[in-house]
Amino acid sequence: MRQDLGLGALIALVFSSMVGAGIFSLPQNMAQQAEVGAIALGWLITGVGMLALACVYQRLALRRPDLDGGIFTYARAGFGDFIGFNAAWGYWVCQLLANVSYVVVLFSALSYFTDRPGHTLLGEGNTPLAIGLGSVLVWGVHLLILKGVRRAALVNLVATLAKLIPLLVLCVALLLAFHLDTFRLDIWGQQALGGVLEQVTSTMKVTLWVFIGIEGAVVVSARARRRQDVGRATLIALLGALALYVMVSLFALGVMSQPEVAALKNPSTAAILAQIVGPWGAWLINIGMVISVLGAFLSWTLLASEVPFIAAQSGLFPRWFSRLNQHGTPKHGLWATTLLVQLFLLVILLQESTYLALVNITTSAALVPYFFSAAYGLKLAWQDRARSQASAQDLLLGALATGYGLWLVYAAGVEYLLLATLLYVPGLLILHLARRQQGRTWGRAEAQGGLILVCLAAWSAWRWAQGLPG
Repeated sequence: MRQDLGLGALIALVFSSMVGAGIFSLPQNMAQQAEVGAIALGWLITGVGMLALACVYQRLALRRPDLDGGIFTYARAGFGDFIGFNAAWGYWVCQLLANVSYVVVLFSALSYFTDRPGHTLLGEGNTPLAIGLGSVLVWGVHLLILKGVRRAALVNLVATLAKLIPLLVLCVALLLAFHLDTFRLDIWGQQALGGVLEQVTSTMKVTLWVFIGIEGAVVVSARARRRQDVGRATLIALLGALALYVMVSLFALGVMSQPEVAALKNPSTAAILAQIVGPWGAWLINIGMVISVLGAFLSWTLLASEVPFIAAQSGLFPRWFSRLNQHGTPKHGLWATTLLVQLFLLVILLQESTYLALVNITTSAALVPYFFSAAYGLKLAWQDRARSQASAQDLLLGALATGYGLWLVYAAGVEYLLLATLLYVPGLLILHLARRQQGRTWGRAEAQGGLILVCLAAWSAWRWAQGLPG
């Protein structure tokens, strides 16, 4: 494997993975569920939790340089093959669904330029034309990555720099148009929004969604020129993204009131900037969103092709996924990723699913790998403490990251977690195939875990068919 990704490419990969479509709809998504005070508390919890998680990844990258792939190899090292496989499978499914959501939201943004009342071409990104054009995009990115990861990473770096222009224009405009009286009009929200804890909890899925991708540099750590750049890239990209998210979501409430922002059509930042600077602001935001989503889609396809490759190298996936082409690209992992994204796009066309529905399921699928990788950081720090090799800071960071993972499980809600089990069950067949290749059988605890997963998925499917929540 070629180690040709420098610090700049790694930062761009992490930043582009996180800052995709979500930031452009962030003001409306947050204001719909909470007021200024609760949104600020939500970002405080998220900032502390994500910074702790990033620091855990930084330390693990240096402490266990043998664990390439990060987020799911950490889960396996800490809690065994069954947990490790489900973390890898869940993370891969999360990436596939994220890519599908990017295609949908991309053509939804382009509909601003093509659709008129009574004349719908792209609609919400789920029309036949949108899915057809999305399929062309999916296979175009597939061909680009087949030519080599380094080339794709350079294209992503350019896209990352381009997406920053409209976001920086938006932030400057928000600062200039900010009114303190509007901002503090109703700090803790009206009764209709619920209590402060309820408001904060309701923002968690949104904040998790916009941070999915923080582990990007860890996943491709084997391709980094210098191991220490993995942690640096993660922290730099996280701090930059957090600053943008806080400014966009909070300062917008100093330009328009919470009910006004909550009622906006997404991408809500387009309407907000248009109110400040005129119609060209909406054009700039929609163009910026298209560039941003294209970059995020490229980043996530890069990551998604790496996951089955690394999982196969460690014995969690069948060996078929471990093959590279002459350019060092995991070709079979990329083919599987592209074909599954294409299949999901056809499902979107038939079901007319929307971007937000995909976001809710994707964030729930991501909870398992995030929680167990953080828990491994805590476990390793505790073991090192017993040998007087860990500091109190390592333990604190591990505890904060793990506690944040538990909080996310609570905030996500049982209904979406149960729906996520439907996505985990097909992975049991992949695990079985990998075991057969290795001449291994399922252990008793693993068989019990698989049975519990199947039962939860069956119960979830039955309740979903009955139209019941959860």
